Amino acid sequence: MSNDRTSQLSRRALLGGGAAGLLAAPLGILGAQAFPSTRSPIDFSEFPLCRTSSETTPALTGAPRKLRLSWNANAVCLVTVPVAIDHGFFKKQNLDIELVNFAGSTDQLLEAIATGKSDGGVGMALRWLKPLEQGFDVKITAATHGGCMRVLAPAKSGIASLNDLKGKTIGVADLGGADKNFFSIELAKRGIDPTNEVEWRVFPGNLLRLAAEKGETHAFLSGDPVAYLWLKDGTFREVASNLDGEFKERSCCILGLRGSLVRDEPKVARAVTQAILDAAMFTAQNPDLAARAFAPYATKEATFDDLRALVGYHTHHHHPTGSVLKNELKAYADDLKLVSVFKKTTDTTKFAERIYADVLSI
Repeated sequence: MSNDRTSQLSRRALLGGGAAGLLAAPLGILGAQAFPSTRSPIDFSEFPLCRTSSETTPALTGAPRKLRLSWNANAVCLVTVPVAIDHGFFKKQNLDIELVNFAGSTDQLLEAIATGKSDGGVGMALRWLKPLEQGFDVKITAATHGGCMRVLAPAKSGIASLNDLKGKTIGVADLGGADKNFFSIELAKRGIDPTNEVEWRVFPGNLLRLAAEKGETHAFLSGDPVAYLWLKDGTFREVASNLDGEFKERSCCILGLRGSLVRDEPKVARAVTQAILDAAMFTAQNPDLAARAFAPYATKEATFDDLRALVGYHTHHHHPTGSVLKNELKAYADDLKLVSVFKKTTDTTKFAERIYADVLSI
């Protein structure tokens, strides 16, 4: 990792955090809302673009509304989900959330949400948008942060930028993955044909580093926390990330809800979205507490300091809704047309309008 990137990570980690604390105990049954809470107040003045917050939005009335929310429990970039549980943001909205750890394909996840097997989910925009182009009845109501995808290459390889990847072999875990889509876009914008001027080679995610060490790839794509951990010993360097250039202030992870929930129970959709947004704000301001909430789900190789650094590095302060979110979704759709993931005939303005919902205006 370059000195500039290390400094950037350290600054982000230090801006939000105090001293490291003890790791949390396992949370037990995920659907329960009776977790002990060490709450810190949210300073909403730091987020002037937020048009509403749980400080002003009334919670649902009556018995707690039970909902199922799908997520990938190994992904530290989805830290807002356990934060919303552990620090009472779902409970504050009178929601009883059952977390479903979903490890299947994105198509299966979106089908589960669209058909009511799950009420919503969090995931990566560049993995969701292609299936959504095909018509799944899922509405994106918020983004949660940016950052978490990286290109790594051996430190002694001489590969220092994306431009150096022309003619090279790049390891990837999934040819339809968000990281493959993202860095294909970045290569194309640099005049490198991601289909014909690089070779993509698929390996199981946990073997990507080994493949590079054996010389089977020149570089590879990976996501946090694994990518961050593989950078620690200096054997590999970060070539690029999705916090570079124009993407520094663009989201990568999103919240999607089943379309029928948004249409039939808009106040419930607003409550779920508000809880996640409040959790994102809390995470940005309290990386220590957020890391502690995620610790029971983390890979055993990640220390508490690793989790805290990653929470501070990912841009949880950036979680757009409304027109800002819609514009980001359109921009990604335009980018996906550039690399032929989206059909050339797709009207990206209409597409973004169709897949997002401004539930906070209710």
